[in-house]
Amino acid sequence: MSHLILPSDNMYFLLIKNTLIDMTINNPIFIFAAITVIWFIPGIIVRRYNEVKQIKRKERIQADAIQKLYPKSKE
Repeated sequence: MSHLILPSDNMYFLLIKNTLIDMTINNPIFIFAAITVIWFIPGIIVRRYNEVKQIKRKERIQADAIQKLYPKSKE
């Protein structure tokens, strides 16, 4: 047997939906926080990626320099 949605349930859902929208989307502090997070998260991710890449590059350059100073013998 199927469940019937009563008009009162639908009105209650719409009331909750409108209340949540008013508390979030129409709230300037929430919008400020959301835009700030959206703005800074990609920058943090890119910065960490570049830091890891730079550390690996420095290690590779250091390993190459050590290899030039102490070459393996050809026995």
